[in-house]
Amino acid sequence: MLTRRELIKSSALLVAASPVLSLAKLLQAPRSSFIGDDVFQRLIAKAQQNGWDKLPIGELIGKIGTELLGTPYVGHTLELDANAEICAINLAGLDCVTFFESSLDLARILKQGHPTKQAFIDAVRFTRYRGGVQGDYTTRLHYTSDWMWDNVKKGTVANITPSLPGAAPFTQKVGFMTEKPEDYLQLKANPAFVPKIKVYEDIINARSMSYLPVDKIADAESLLQTGDIIGITTTEDGIDMSHTGLLYRTSDDVIHFMDASSRRVNMKVTLETPRLSESMRMSKRNTGIMVVRPLEP
Repeated sequence: MLTRRELIKSSALLVAASPVLSLAKLLQAPRSSFIGDDVFQRLIAKAQQNGWDKLPIGELIGKIGTELLGTPYVGHTLELDANAEICAINLAGLDCVTFFESSLDLARILKQGHPTKQAFIDAVRFTRYRGGVQGDYTTRLHYTSDWMWDNVKKGTVANITPSLPGAAPFTQKVGFMTEKPEDYLQLKANPAFVPKIKVYEDIINARSMSYLPVDKIADAESLLQTGDIIGITTTEDGIDMSHTGLLYRTSDDVIHFMDASSRRVNMKVTLETPRLSESMRMSKRNTGIMVVRPLEP
C-alpha cells in the first residue's frame, strides 16, 4: 500500500503527463490495504494445483474455509483510519465477518479465472459496500441483514431462509450504531455520519425478512449445504445478528458451523464440533439463523 507521500508524488507525475487527470480526483480514489500476501499466494497455488475452480462454489468456499482453520481471531481489522474509509483485507487475522467474506470472495475470483490480488480486493469491495461502490464509512454494509439484502440484489447470494421449514418473520430492529456512536471510531470522529447511518437503519427496519428459530434448525439441517453463509440472530438490543460464519458438511453427512471464534478458549477459525442445531443452542441469546447461499459468478 502506498504511503500518502508516495501517492501524492505519483499522482503529481500522472497529472503532469495528462492534463485530463486532476490531483483531487486521484486522491479521492478508493483506498485499500492488504495484509497476508503469503496466505493469499498459498491458497491460490493450492486451488490451482488441485483444480478447485471446477467445484461448485459452495464446495469451493468450504475448501477455502478449511484452509483458513487455525487463523487467529483479530477484531477491528477494518478500522484503520478515523477519517478515511479503507477497504482493508487481513488474511493473517480474521473476525467472523471477514472470515466468510474472504472465503466467498476468494472463491469468486477463482471461479472467474482472475485469481490476482487486485481482483480479490475488487471482489471484497463489491460485496462489502452498498451497491458494490466504496465511498465513505456509511457505504459499508455494517449490519449483517443489510449485507445479505444488498448481496442478494447484486446476485452474489440467494436468501434461502424463507424456504426453510419453520421460517418465521424477523422482527428484531437495528439501531445500535446510532444509539452508541461513541463505540465506533469513524462515527466518533465524524458526527455527520450518524444521521446517514440512521437513514439506513430505518430502511433495514422497514424490510420484511425471515429467520429460522433455534428450535426449527434441526428440521432444516438436511437442506443446508457446505458454503452456505449464516448469521445468528440475537436478543441483544439494537443489532440483528451477533455472529456469522459458514456451514460445512462433514464426511459423516453432518452439517457444522465454521467460524472465526472470539471465545477465549478458541480465538481462531474453528470448525465447531457439535452439529449446527446444537451449536446454536450454546448461547441463550441466540434466537435463530438467517441463511444465504452463494451463487456461481
